[in-house]
Amino acid sequence: MSINFNKFVPRPGLVNKQGHLPDPSELVCVEVPKVFDQCLIKRCISYCEGPDTDTTDYELRSNPLDNPKIYIGCRDFKITLTSIEKIPLSCENGYKKLIINYTISFYADYIDCNAVNRCELFEINRQDVIGKFYCPNSLSKVTDTLTSKNSKNNDENIIKLEMVADALQAVLHEDENKCKVLDITLGYYIIVKCELIVQLLMPAYDYCPVPKEPCEPEPEENICDKFNREPVPKFYPDQNLTPLFPDCDPDCEDDCRPNSTENNGHTN
Repeated sequence: MSINFNKFVPRPGLVNKQGHLPDPSELVCVEVPKVFDQCLIKRCISYCEGPDTDTTDYELRSNPLDNPKIYIGCRDFKITLTSIEKIPLSCENGYKKLIINYTISFYADYIDCNAVNRCELFEINRQDVIGKFYCPNSLSKVTDTLTSKNSKNNDENIIKLEMVADALQAVLHEDENKCKVLDITLGYYIIVKCELIVQLLMPAYDYCPVPKEPCEPEPEENICDKFNREPVPKFYPDQNLTPLFPDCDPDCEDDCRPNSTENNGHTN
């Protein structure tokens, strides 16, 4: 049965029912970054003097702090790709060895002995080597345009880093010079992506519709009215209990068998 397009309002949303979308109105050609390869870097690193390793980094110790008392937490994690080297692999068309250098920065917050909130900036410079990564060169060349002289289309490929990071542990203590310092144990995930700007053919319905008006803030609600509508909360946590008895009685094995009163639909 055909779907009535007039009853369909095209908008972004979750496609939760198959067969409820009408046929697209057209096929369009869009220019987008397409991921050709990606890999995951997973690290858990702590402070240690000396050269960086897969598990240590000497930049995870702060500068001497001014009378720190309590560590609060870390925030504003950012990653910056500082340089990249691509080494083509012989007999591997399109594959390259990547040497990437990047900087992870974040702030560590703490409270000093005068009850003043303070923060310390950490900048961690790291290098990783990806032995084999599919990073092909673009076959076409794009000229500069008058409106976008610095267009990404001029790059043969785009290397992108995406990161999720967290401070797993932080220790306030005195270093060998009797200065108060903060040592961080950092855990992070980085996805390295190789992208090329390509033209993709995609089905489309039309331009996205104009949002409904008006865009107004929600009216302020009486806080007591809102409280009175809330359900009564649980007064006790869920109990973590195990069953007192097994699912079936071992003395009555017949009760454990499915269809114990039947014999495949036949009677003696």
